Amino acid sequence: MMNKILKSISFVFHPLIMPLLGVIFYFSKSPRFIPQEIIQAKLVSLSILTIILPILLYFLLKTLGKVKSIYMPTAQERILPLALNCIVVIVILQRILTPNQIVELYYFFLGILISSMTCLMLAVFKFKASIHMMGISGLFMFFIALSIHFSININGTLALMSIITGAIATSRLHVNAHTYLELILGLFVGMLPQLLLVNYWL
Repeated sequence: MMNKILKSISFVFHPLIMPLLGVIFYFSKSPRFIPQEIIQAKLVSLSILTIILPILLYFLLKTLGKVKSIYMPTAQERILPLALNCIVVIVILQRILTPNQIVELYYFFLGILISSMTCLMLAVFKFKASIHMMGISGLFMFFIALSIHFSININGTLALMSIITGAIATSRLHVNAHTYLELILGLFVGMLPQLLLVNYWL
């Protein structure tokens, strides 16, 4: 039973959904007036590029024999998907979230790009950082920065994020997907770019 719960946590909080969760949270908490049409257009575009397109690319790579599982258990399997992910994020930064539109989301995705490129370089050197931990820690840091930026009290959300982060780390260990070192590395790879980029928009 516990094994099924922990596997479900890894699936529900898959890294693919983290960027979109950050965008949804931003639009729900931002005190700025943003036309509803723009919000809907951004959400639809980002849903296609961050969730639907990666899923389609995964099935293509699986068909071609480049990956065996959506969790990409080996460093070698991660290289091509991470490279494609970097390209997708670059397209988002150039076409959807330019710095002169929504600066907070621009730097959020710039942090995602830096984290993804770091994971890619690590994979090239045959070392895998936890992409799950990278995703949740980057999102967690973005939430903290937004709470300071907008002076809003989201202590309940941050407490929930702490629990989710711990649950994800536990689930990845329980299913033997990562070592402690890979989880810690993933945590810092996701968190540090968001923390460093805060200086440009906070």
